[in-house]
Amino acid sequence: MPGRPPTRSGSRRTSPRETPPAAVPAQAEAAQAGPAQGEPAQPSETPPAKPTAEAALDPGPQLPLVNAPADGVPPVVVEERDLVRAAEALAAGTGPVGVDAERASGYRYGQRAYLVQLRRENAGTWLIDPVACPDLGPIARALDCVEWILHAATQDLPCLAEVGMRPQRLFDTELGARLAGRPRVGLSAVLEHYLGVRLAKEHSAVDWSTRPLPEPWLRYAALDVELLAAARDALEADLRAQGKLEWARQEFDHLLDFTGPPTRPDPWRRTSGIHRLRGRRAIALVRELWWARDEIARARDVSPGRVLPDAALLDIARAAPRTGAALAQATRHKGATRNVSTWLAAVERGLAVPDSELPPASLPTDAPPPVRAWADRDPIAAARFAQVRDDLAAFSEEHSVPVENVLTPDILRRVVWEPPAPGGVAEALAARGARPWQVETVAPMIEAALRDHPDDSTPSD
Repeated sequence: MPGRPPTRSGSRRTSPRETPPAAVPAQAEAAQAGPAQGEPAQPSETPPAKPTAEAALDPGPQLPLVNAPADGVPPVVVEERDLVRAAEALAAGTGPVGVDAERASGYRYGQRAYLVQLRRENAGTWLIDPVACPDLGPIARALDCVEWILHAATQDLPCLAEVGMRPQRLFDTELGARLAGRPRVGLSAVLEHYLGVRLAKEHSAVDWSTRPLPEPWLRYAALDVELLAAARDALEADLRAQGKLEWARQEFDHLLDFTGPPTRPDPWRRTSGIHRLRGRRAIALVRELWWARDEIARARDVSPGRVLPDAALLDIARAAPRTGAALAQATRHKGATRNVSTWLAAVERGLAVPDSELPPASLPTDAPPPVRAWADRDPIAAARFAQVRDDLAAFSEEHSVPVENVLTPDILRRVVWEPPAPGGVAEALAARGARPWQVETVAPMIEAALRDHPDDSTPSD
């Protein structure tokens, strides 16, 4: 197994060595014209209403702005014959391939891809419309065994798999930046640090299902893959210098099997604010309203929140209106007035549920109790957890790696709450999905805590 990287002196957290910006690639130099546009928003996420802590950090000196692809904006592939041409060009390219996908989060139902971007050396940039070309199998076959470069891969892997694309090798520049200890890991921040350029990022939250796609949006989309290969190389060099490259490789390999977040048995329980409702009857009403909204959203292919926001669902559930007038008093949202009969029918169904069949306030779980309750329920387990938590925090400080990347909090809680027999910690961590470098790092910490705080029923070594 890989060893730990060299330790740093002192207990204060130190930032990883600031590597000098890599030489700006030729395509970036050719595209650095244009007015400065300030701190860009992060890609693939809806920009927050207020500046994030990441954006609030001092951005340093003004850097050159990349606001146009070096080769211009390529046409969007919408014909099968052009898809074949793209596959042939990408197959003939060299090196890894930068990949990105644009969704219509907040606008459309589901998380399908509405644009796929690819760039490979000697192949150029390709923009593909997966609505017009829903099977991108030819692209996947052209990139067989080629390393993919994605930023925040878990956002795009599920929608890429839906159109027949799944990597066999992967480099995630966002995850790599986390492991390298970068305090800001958005694509723009990574390019600023490693390449010394700023990326024009003004179309991250638009409706990518729009057709035809405006040229400024396509320019933005092409830029998302323009410099991925250069950023990947600079990041790899930084990870190698810090002794973390093997950690990163294990994390990237782990992502190859990612298919999306686990399916919830009761998705309606994710309604924001549902925990504030009183009584199981109100919960039953939310359930019926949620399913009614989901049916409308699916049929119209719009985001459920655009049909009726969660807050309005809760207002209706509290009021349990039986008439249109009562519904109008419960919520003023225009979505309620558009589907009055649907919402009133959902309320009737919720009110008709027998008391014995009302949904429980929460589902049973095999997860440990909240850590804040451990001191009362099992003081020994609480002491073990506190010791491991402190050891993890020290490791995180020493190596500039976020604690949650050293080990998933859920895995830590489960193994510490119900520890295996002495000597079995490494096997228990691996069985729950911890990577080898994580097992090597954390297993000794947990084993030490078990020796220092043994259960009354389990003799210490």
